[in-house]
Amino acid sequence: MPRAGGLLVAVTAAAAAAIALAEGLPDSSLEVPGPGGRWVSFWSARRAPAAWRAPDPVVSRAVSWHPAAAGMEWGELPVGGTGEAWRLTIVLVRIDPGRVRLELVEASSEGGMLAEWSLSALPAEAVLGLNAGQFTGGEPWGWLVRGGRVVQPPGSGPLSMAFSSDRDGRIRFLRVEEIPATGAGPAVEAFQSYPALLRGNGEIPGPLISPGPGLDVTHRDARLALGELRDGRLLIALTRFAGGGDALGSLPFGPTVPEMASILGALGCRQAMMLDGGISAQLAVRDASGTLRTWRGWRKVPLALVAYPR
Repeated sequence: MPRAGGLLVAVTAAAAAAIALAEGLPDSSLEVPGPGGRWVSFWSARRAPAAWRAPDPVVSRAVSWHPAAAGMEWGELPVGGTGEAWRLTIVLVRIDPGRVRLELVEASSEGGMLAEWSLSALPAEAVLGLNAGQFTGGEPWGWLVRGGRVVQPPGSGPLSMAFSSDRDGRIRFLRVEEIPATGAGPAVEAFQSYPALLRGNGEIPGPLISPGPGLDVTHRDARLALGELRDGRLLIALTRFAGGGDALGSLPFGPTVPEMASILGALGCRQAMMLDGGISAQLAVRDASGTLRTWRGWRKVPLALVAYPR
């Protein structure tokens, strides 16, 4: 992995509210290019933050941002990690939810077979598309609201989280106990996923710091996550393997769950949740010239989140 000229522990004082020794996490660290091109560490499993209260300025400066359509920006963040994640690119999209209309697309059954979704099905007028939620038995898992109608009831799980959007573009990230017991509440579009990466005001859930049964903190994979920045914008983060050129970018090599939580925290999210990653992870964003930029996955999915200009 890249070497830093001088090792900086986990996060800067501005970014971390508290530091907790994470004895149960596998030894790993994350770095980004700093001044002069030298690599600088911003996170270490040995001293993992319990919360992120602000973006890490070293990480923020390492992102290259570009204008995109409809109140969006897209960017790339180079990250150096441990093991097979030694070279990664984090593809980012920042979205003003008041300037786009979000819509969930559920693949419908045709002749008893699930008609699965991929970026190839993205409508020409769409400005964003990605796979949404988690899946079980080839169908969406957990709470699902489409067009203000509850399609599926909430799933159970202490580390799950739900995302909802109302008619005016207001977004919410909800714990299981905050999901309406009956009806959709104000949600027009909503889905549930897991695990939560950040809660409240940047707190990392305990199992991501002091792991126990039910969460694999050692597994590395391609990751896709959705978060809320402190200014109310959405942030999408997709990891791509950068150790073998574009042809190998979709390989399922990437960060652990605790590492992904810290990447979202360092980028300034106060709430965030994982979406289905691995070979399902896929993302498309229309840039300022109207060109659709795509990062494709290998597997079709039963649920997608698509955005259109308002």
